[in-house]
Amino acid sequence: MDTTRLKAYFTGLQSRIVSELETFDGQSFRTDSWDRPEGGGGLSRLIEEGHFFERGGVNFSHVTGKSLPASATAVRPQLAGRSWEAMGVSLVLHPRNPYCPTAHMNVRCFVATKEGEEPVWWFGGGMDMTPYYGQREDVQHFHRTCRDALAPFGDTVYPKYKAWCDEYFFLKHRNEPRGVGGVFFDDLNEGGFERCFALTQAVGDAFTQAYLPVLAKRRDTPYGERERDFQAYRRGRYVEFNLVWDRGTLFGLQSGGRTESILMSLPPIVKWRYDWKPEAGTPEAELYDVFLKPQDWV
Repeated sequence: MDTTRLKAYFTGLQSRIVSELETFDGQSFRTDSWDRPEGGGGLSRLIEEGHFFERGGVNFSHVTGKSLPASATAVRPQLAGRSWEAMGVSLVLHPRNPYCPTAHMNVRCFVATKEGEEPVWWFGGGMDMTPYYGQREDVQHFHRTCRDALAPFGDTVYPKYKAWCDEYFFLKHRNEPRGVGGVFFDDLNEGGFERCFALTQAVGDAFTQAYLPVLAKRRDTPYGERERDFQAYRRGRYVEFNLVWDRGTLFGLQSGGRTESILMSLPPIVKWRYDWKPEAGTPEAELYDVFLKPQDWV
């Protein structure tokens, strides 16, 4: 299977997104290329202590191996033992201003091969947003952009992937969502390669349209120590999800990926408290009462 087109798209997407983010922030991203001993490598683009982003990373990876790790065969046990190739772009952005949400986006393709048999391939990806102080119009814009990006692929696709996102980005040990969701899909191979690749591109291409207008609207909102403190507390949920539940993080670590690139998703300043709950009627309580309730945002 020729993956040249895939690589051209993913590297181009990384470059375009970083260019837009650098323009928005006013500071350049650091660039690190890396090689993986078993096969493949990647290009990590990172910003720390930017003018706007406290931390953010936009990673491209293209890795190969002789045997799929457990996280990749959990739903496809028949593929255990196959050689494999994985490629994609993954990003997480942590603004400094607590009124600006954190966001995540990932688009990827897997190919599993075995001599004498047809390659097995599938796509996955999505994007989601995690506000600290919710604004309904921001969440609506994010979800409408996701809906519009997926509209060419059928009326049922956005509702299905929206529900999947709500289900996936859920902290089971806390019994709460990570944020306000977005769209998520995995193991996509229905309808042929071209349709699946086009759908994956539609998601990747829509990310900055969904996210940057929200940041532009909120970037100058005044904040103080109270808001930063709550942001640091809620960032703890982000860390818990990524280290306990996220399949991408587990795959990267199990497959011998570059740890610095895998864990670039973690925020720089985080706090935990014992059994803390927000005071009723506060903006902090509104996040729990309104925005961490999965609902139809569009």
